[in-house]
Amino acid sequence: MIGPGTRVLLVGEGRTYFVRTGTGPFSTDRGIIDLDSLADNSPGDMIRSHTGHAFQVLLPRAPDFFEHAKRTGAPMLPRDIGLVIAFTGMNRNDVVLDAGAGSGIAAIFFGGIARKVVTCEAREDFARIAAGNIREAGLDNVEVIAVDVLEAEGVFDIVHYDMTIGPEHVRHAYALLRPGGYLACYTPFIEHLCIVMDTAEGLFSSVKAVECIEREMTRSKRGTRPSTRVGHSGYLTIARK
Repeated sequence: MIGPGTRVLLVGEGRTYFVRTGTGPFSTDRGIIDLDSLADNSPGDMIRSHTGHAFQVLLPRAPDFFEHAKRTGAPMLPRDIGLVIAFTGMNRNDVVLDAGAGSGIAAIFFGGIARKVVTCEAREDFARIAAGNIREAGLDNVEVIAVDVLEAEGVFDIVHYDMTIGPEHVRHAYALLRPGGYLACYTPFIEHLCIVMDTAEGLFSSVKAVECIEREMTRSKRGTRPSTRVGHSGYLTIARK
């Protein structure tokens, strides 16, 4: 059963609503939905608005938080977060340091995979929002700390940066990583990528940089082709200690 105060998705008739159970009536253009009654349902159940429109009740997954959670800015795209997970081999044995928490979206993805995630955010207001999103995702293995990552301590299997990076951040990550661990840096500009590569190549055993790009396919009566929308989002550098 779904408990009170739980985030759920209501999906139906071309609409998706990201709501919390037990918060009273919810008005939509498809009628009013009683959110108090959702706590008596299970994922997959169907409910109806007062006008008879049907919605399926689902528990949100990490991509749903990317779409619907409260934001403090532009989070990494799920595809780019997926590259971090793939290139580092992130798994249930790992302890991960995530810096530049923002809205906590990357930490939510990592928290579903790693043993423990510590996510740093220098801005206290952003850290509060990230903590709220992570709490609503139901993750008890993700800790949010409002601190500059250069003050972070501990030993980690993976260090992930989504922030403005200087040489000192690369060196600090090296000091925190276990032998064989990975540094993953997402950077929006080539200049920052160069800073990471130039610093990492003098410390780490291997360094790899890739462009994060995706081309969506479109279909029409005329045929199938890649979308003309820009698919570039940034750059990812992976370095192994």
